[in-house]
Amino acid sequence: MRSLLTQLFQNRKAPDFIAVLSLAHGRSETRRIWCSAALNTYLVFSHAGQVFLIEREVIRKNNGKVSTEVALGMTSRSPDQASPKRVLELNRGHWTIENRCHYAIDWNFDDDRSRIRTGNGLENIPRLRCFAAGAIQFISGGKSSAAQKMQQLNRNTRLYSTIYGRRLIQLN
Repeated sequence: MRSLLTQLFQNRKAPDFIAVLSLAHGRSETRRIWCSAALNTYLVFSHAGQVFLIEREVIRKNNGKVSTEVALGMTSRSPDQASPKRVLELNRGHWTIENRCHYAIDWNFDDDRSRIRTGNGLENIPRLRCFAAGAIQFISGGKSSAAQKMQQLNRNTRLYSTIYGRRLIQLN
């Protein structure tokens, strides 16, 4: 499928939409998107609405270094349901969630190197990690990072029940 998408966008013309962003940490980013529904009859996915190619160009303002990244994707939203601008927004929103939630879980629990491959553990362990990350964020009240709170809890395990109990009483 990847080669089919690559062929479709190989001789692409002008992008369907361009977004220029000024990001933190001295970066400027330009996102270009090309969308197509031309493959919908060929794809084996019954809910394919359109395919897209996103090209991200990041310029570091301090040294002028340019990096380019290309991503191919598919969405269930048809061109009538989502314009190229909307597809680009949805894609960026997905990575916001990925960075905010999953990155924190992977960083704090080293989730990507988990060796759990069989049984119900494959579904249950990530759920437990999400619960633990939520509980840690809940008890920290947003005042410290999850990593800092985990270090504090590792040194004093009673702290969890004390803080968690107090926070529940305050909510009632």
